[in-house]
Amino acid sequence: MLKIAWNKQYAHTLPAGHRFPMLKYELLPQQLLHEGTIETANLFEPEPLPESLITATHDPVYWRRLNNLELSPAEIRKTGFPLSRELITREVVIMNGTVQAALFALEHGIAMNVAGGTHHAFTDRGEGFCLLNDMAIAANYLLQQQRVNQILIIDLDVHQGNGTAQIFKNEPRVFTFSMHGDHNYPLHKEKSDLDVPLPDGIEDVAYLKKLNEVLPRLLDAVKPDFIFYQSGVDILETDKLGRLKISLQGCKTRDRMVLEMCKQNQIPVAVSMGGGYSEKIATIVEAHANTFRLAQYLFF
Repeated sequence: MLKIAWNKQYAHTLPAGHRFPMLKYELLPQQLLHEGTIETANLFEPEPLPESLITATHDPVYWRRLNNLELSPAEIRKTGFPLSRELITREVVIMNGTVQAALFALEHGIAMNVAGGTHHAFTDRGEGFCLLNDMAIAANYLLQQQRVNQILIIDLDVHQGNGTAQIFKNEPRVFTFSMHGDHNYPLHKEKSDLDVPLPDGIEDVAYLKKLNEVLPRLLDAVKPDFIFYQSGVDILETDKLGRLKISLQGCKTRDRMVLEMCKQNQIPVAVSMGGGYSEKIATIVEAHANTFRLAQYLFF
């Protein structure tokens, strides 16, 4: 059974100025349920992540200051969110959603988090709407529990996974791959194990050709026994921040390539949704819904 992490806190604890792009966290499961792609049994509600798992990845001083709402105004501005107790609770629940999804993926082949993909969170700071790094926390947890030996993180959000790259720069058991807009945020890129920068305005054919050239080679070189997939849909032509020209069908084909690769090679995969900032919320929901539809179709 496809297991999907979702909690009402994903959608209902954000400040008013940030609610429009975050409506997807409420609408996406509703759409999947309405169309019959999933049933309520597919959804699970994660609890807040234990503090010990947070500090296994993030600097304990940073976590203490974040949890005590002690970040400076400049640090808060970098995160993009007004700091609040509700926001911290939301973030910690999202983190456990990806940890639990990873465990379900080991059992079922794939599992998903309606939120997550918070790849701009560094060991000791947050940036770009990311306070803690869910894929990094989950990857470290699997390694510490000796559930896996080699992890590949596939990050196809339009923005580089700079925080993830920094966290794992000295960890050979986690290979970080980011294919992102070269001239997009963040201005200063970290060094992933493999970075594939994309020009503004790239379209479906060139984008998918480049991805198809990279993925098989990565599997052969890295030999992962677990994959985390950051499936941001801000690569769409309609995205206000993306600067690429990928169609809805191109985005769906991208997801199919990644998920088919995982399925065919019997590599468990945990999927986090990442970004999406199109003008129409329906476009964002449809693009993300395609990822879930493919997961259900390919694996179950």
